This record gives sequence, C-alpha cells and structure tokens, in this order.
Amino acid sequence: MKLQQLRYIWEVAHHDLNVSATAQALFTSQPGISKQIRLLEDELGVEVFARSGKHLTHVTPAGKVILEMAGEILRRADGIKRVAQEFSNEAKGALTIATTHTQARYALPSVIARFRDRYPEVALHMNQGSPTQIAAMAAEGTVDFAIATEALSAVNELVVMPCYRWNRTIIVPKGHPLAALAQPTLEAVASYPIVTYVQGYTGRKRLDDAFSDAGLAPRIVLTATDADVIKTYVRLGLGIGILAEMAYDPELDQDLVALPGRQLFEPSVTYIAFRRGTFLRRFMYEFLELFAPQLSADQVDAAIAAPDRATREALFEGIHLPER
Repeated sequence: MKLQQLRYIWEVAHHDLNVSATAQALFTSQPGISKQIRLLEDELGVEVFARSGKHLTHVTPAGKVILEMAGEILRRADGIKRVAQEFSNEAKGALTIATTHTQARYALPSVIARFRDRYPEVALHMNQGSPTQIAAMAAEGTVDFAIATEALSAVNELVVMPCYRWNRTIIVPKGHPLAALAQPTLEAVASYPIVTYVQGYTGRKRLDDAFSDAGLAPRIVLTATDADVIKTYVRLGLGIGILAEMAYDPELDQDLVALPGRQLFEPSVTYIAFRRGTFLRRFMYEFLELFAPQLSADQVDAAIAAPDRATREALFEGIHLPER
C-alpha cells in the first residue's frame, strides 16, 4: 500500500468518480491512476469503487470505510510535511481559504494585502462556495481555513472561532420614497419589493426572523449570493436591497442611497474555522490575528485545547468582537 494510491482513491472520490478529471487535477495520466487503484484493490482484496464496464459507478460499503481512513492518513501526512516546513523555512508555504463571495470581496482584501506584505513566499489559494460547501471542505481538510457566517458551528470536526459582528444596510435608488426617511421602519421596508441574499447565505436568517417577529410578510422578489448582483437589480428598479453594510461602497455606489438597518435587524457574526488536529504554522496564526485581532495565539491554542464545543464557546463569551 502506497501513500500515492490513497491519494488517488481520495481524489477520485472527491471528483465525482471521474478519473479523467482527477488525472487533470493531479497532472498525471488517467491510465496511471486506474492502474494504481486496481493494484490497491487487489492488495486489499476488496473493491473501493463499483464499476460498470470501465466506468466507476459508486463507492462500495468497504470503500466508504477505506476512504475515511485514507483521508485521515493523508491529513496526517500533510501535517508531517507542515511540521517539517515550519522548522526548515517558517516564512514559506501555502495557505488555502474557503469562503463566500461577501467575505472574499469585502472583508478579506485588506487582510490578504497585509498578509502578503509579511509573507511574500506563502502561496494563497481561495475557494468560494456556499457556507455548507465551505464547512465540508474544512471538515475534510481540503482547505486550511473556512470563513463564513453560517454552517460552520454545526460541524463537530471543526474548531470554530468568532471573528467580527456585522449588520445590514438598506439600499435604494436616489429619489426613492424611503430615501427621505432618516430611519425607516420594518413596516416601511416590508411595503416594497425586496432584493436580498438567498437562504443560508450572509445572515439571511436574521433578516427573516426580524420580519417574522414583527408579524410582517415581506415580498422578496429576487435573491442572490452576490451583493453586486443585488445592487444591479436595485439599480434596475426591481426592488429595494438589503445587504451587508460592508458591501456598500460610498464611492462606487454613489447612485444608491444607503439607509441604516442596525436598529431593525440583529447583528450577525462571521466565524473562522479549521479542522481539529490541524498543525497551525506561524503564518497561519498571524493570518488569524490579522483577520480577527482578538484571536491571539494563546486564544487560538485555548480553543484548540477545549475538549468540546460548549467549552470552546465559553472561551469567547463576553469577548469584544470588532464591527464591520
């Protein structure tokens, strides 16, 4: 049994059983991957993948167990490499982040710029997806950090830490009746068609809860994962927009009026997470502190050492979270 063979079955399973796509991703040949998988199955005496002709159709029951163990072995092997890299060259390596569009577009650019100044030899890779997809990537260990507002806290395999609070703003075209109000009410907002985030993204539940608690049924006419898309359709007159405050740019969005939403909606919290057992290199600690200044190395280590989620959450009770 070879580490390379475990890597192949793991990657094939995470490329929808498409050996050709896996070969392209790993910069190797399709016949070479197929041969190594067959050699591993012959050695183990069981099939990892069921087949129909030359095509893989599904993971076998034995394969599911093997893949889970293979994933853990590969993560351990990567951890060993990280330890060696940390002691051979602490300023060189790679950092992979999974996050949503809002975080990538509005929260991370200044952090990434400062991080690059400090660590020019660390390669940065960013993956975007839904909060659920992001949580899964972190839980599998395919990314180092996951950053999102939703989904992360529900995954037991992750160490989850709060980063900052944020709230919403209401955007309307210039001349819109709401623009004349210094502080619109929920009733006034609910009287217009609304363009906002899709369910499960960017604190959408907080918005829904606010209307529900007030006994209001807003008319949401369009939803999107991207704040720039929301602003586009507000400009087209489809409705008023409700989006994260950080997504409104006074210079770029001069044709829109931003109205305060903090008194209407409860704030949301953005979290950062990584898989339990991850070896954090020095530059990873520094990235955490750049993104969330309250997350010192000692605070992160305490979260890692916490025996369960409740204990970890208690560490952050009462801690001051910056607002964005």
